[in-house]
Amino acid sequence: MEHVSASVILDAQGVVRGWSEGARRLSGHSAEEVVGRPARDLLAEEPPPAAVAALSGTVVLRRHDGSRVPLALRAETVLGEDGAPDGYVVTGEPPGGPEPDLGERAFQQASMSMSVFDTEQRYLRLNDVACQVMGLPEDALIGRHFPETVEEAEHGRGFHWHLRQVAETGRPIRYESFTGAPALNREHAWSIQMWPVRDADGEVVGTALAAFDSSEQYWARERLALLNEAAAAIGTTLDVVRTAEELIGVVVPRFADFASVDLFDWVLDSEEPPALSGTDIALRRIAHGSGTEGTPEAAVHLGEVDYYPPFSPPARAIMESRVMQGQAGEPAFMRWIAERNARAPEGRRHRVGAHSMMAVPLRARGTTLGVAVLVRIRQSDDYGGDDAVFAEELASRAAVCIDNSRRFARERTTALALQHNLLPRGLSGQAAVEVAHRYRPSGSQAGIGGDWFDVIPLSGSRVALVVGDVVGHGIPSSATMGRLCTAVRTLADVDLPPDELLTHLDDLVTHLAGDDSDEVAELGATCLYSVYDPVTRRLSLAAAGHPPPAVVLPDGTAQVIEMNAGPPLGVGGLPFEAMEVELPEGALVALYTDGLIEDRDRDIDHSTAELCRALTAPAESLDALCDGVLKAVLPEDPSDDVALLLARTRVLGTDRIATWDVPPDPEHVAATRQAATDQLAAWGLDEAAFVTELVVSELVTNAIRYGAPPIQLRLIRDRALICEVSDGSSTSPHLRRAHAYDEGGRGLLLVAQLTRRWGSRQTGSGKTIWAEQPLPSG
Repeated sequence: MEHVSASVILDAQGVVRGWSEGARRLSGHSAEEVVGRPARDLLAEEPPPAAVAALSGTVVLRRHDGSRVPLALRAETVLGEDGAPDGYVVTGEPPGGPEPDLGERAFQQASMSMSVFDTEQRYLRLNDVACQVMGLPEDALIGRHFPETVEEAEHGRGFHWHLRQVAETGRPIRYESFTGAPALNREHAWSIQMWPVRDADGEVVGTALAAFDSSEQYWARERLALLNEAAAAIGTTLDVVRTAEELIGVVVPRFADFASVDLFDWVLDSEEPPALSGTDIALRRIAHGSGTEGTPEAAVHLGEVDYYPPFSPPARAIMESRVMQGQAGEPAFMRWIAERNARAPEGRRHRVGAHSMMAVPLRARGTTLGVAVLVRIRQSDDYGGDDAVFAEELASRAAVCIDNSRRFARERTTALALQHNLLPRGLSGQAAVEVAHRYRPSGSQAGIGGDWFDVIPLSGSRVALVVGDVVGHGIPSSATMGRLCTAVRTLADVDLPPDELLTHLDDLVTHLAGDDSDEVAELGATCLYSVYDPVTRRLSLAAAGHPPPAVVLPDGTAQVIEMNAGPPLGVGGLPFEAMEVELPEGALVALYTDGLIEDRDRDIDHSTAELCRALTAPAESLDALCDGVLKAVLPEDPSDDVALLLARTRVLGTDRIATWDVPPDPEHVAATRQAATDQLAAWGLDEAAFVTELVVSELVTNAIRYGAPPIQLRLIRDRALICEVSDGSSTSPHLRRAHAYDEGGRGLLLVAQLTRRWGSRQTGSGKTIWAEQPLPSG
């Protein structure tokens, strides 16, 4: 159809004064019929007020034959000599308008929203995308003031302010906005460019804008920001539950309105995963959260076990090891929501509007640990493909942290069990000291350390007090600690002096490190070995890189023993120095590992002073004193393991010890034997006389025959009856098998059969052979 345009001249009162040929062809009215008549007489209906005000819009014309035709009119004001409106030139054409040129097509078909406003912020033009955003056709918006077309909100006021700024200043503006739109069901991110439109004289006659919907880029940035936040926020501790809570904190409320984390029970128990079956999957609720206080959307309580049927999205996500998405209207999704509502109807109203969900398997190192469920209720967007990729990445990071926590818990449990099994449980069997002890494992991520202690009964009523620390943490350190503890007991049984014992222990650690054994956590360990003799009241000790013990005297004076700590075990080639301290009866000796006083946030001198003060505090018992020391000295969350051993000294009085110097002559054996028998009678131990006579006779005879003077016999009545014979020879005796016709060789074999245990130890002037027998009952 041929395109026709019309032109009409109106005076200031709206009376027709000119009529073009195009107007005649469009309306069917001749010029004679219309000139001099009001223009309103030619309209089939009243024009829209907005169009009259804007001098632009669509009107309905009544043709000469009575038919109606819409026309798109635009009026230009004609000014008189006084500058006042003197008339109007109106042009019109059918709404279809002329065949658009290339520029018009580009404007209408642009992929971004484009609009043109006059200087009063009234719409003049909109392209197709702008009309879609506004939800109205162009004709309904032309001539309307912008604030009339949007709701009263902050983003609308900001948009209007920018339009005015461009019209008033003539400067373009570019800004980002995250707002909604009348025809959109969600908020969008917009990149908006506004610029002034000028006439031929450079005057601003309008404002044009282009708004690019950058929502995809915006949400991509948001997801990336969430991933970065998750990297810092998830896995701050090695606690499974806390890690799950951190995952919930990241996704709610920005990515989900409700989220939950359910794990298999074996994850919490640090066990190995069982095989999955096709039946209901049992998961324990570890964490959940929502934008609503109290999380009323949850159908499962925290800590409760839930059984997911095979059809449910969480079960399918676990069985198929992939993200399962569900939307409102889908049978599986609606069935799952109905099951939730039936299980917890009290929270049903909070689930109304749930329209999209994702069930994301929590997989780490090829193992499925559980499932995370994300639900959108108030957020209008459904989850899409990009959201699934994001959720899978987020869940993967969380799953690795959860698995690390599980592995740490398992190793910690194993190391702690190993540690407890290797540490001494009952410390009976000696009377030289009263002891109490504490072992406090650290809760740090480094794991259980290699701290240990021991109390070892020795011959002559003496006792060895030992404390040590293996460098490193975890199972390897605990295993190494066990080997060192066993080695110390073995060397102590040989009755080596403290410095010699540490030398042998140093060789062992060097050997273990040289073997590159997995059981050696790291090269190095520290140890303090001491021996207390209740007869002489002397404490002999030597240290290998270990803190010195503290001593509290009966008068309440507390001090740290000044000693040369020596090099740590495993350094090799350096000597260890032993020293002796004489202690009164009732003195308190405190042996400990460095975790008690050393920490990066504490001054060691201050901690040592606190330890001495804590040791002098009144306490009902040594056990109570142990607890008081730990409470006073340790911080709330110590970063290292702590071993504490307290020993209160006892003394054997002269009434329980008898000593005789023996001349190196066999004729004096009988007199010595008789003296021992008389002493037993004085102690009321006549029942032990027979065995004691045989032991004294054999040991003294051997000392005279094979040893060297001076020779001495000593009887000690403690928890057992101890017979000791010392001489000046360092040659140790040994058992041997006597043949049928041998005249000797049966002495030590007889001693071994008649006593509970026997042995020898080196002394500074020779050796001592000892034998121990139980006291008669009663």
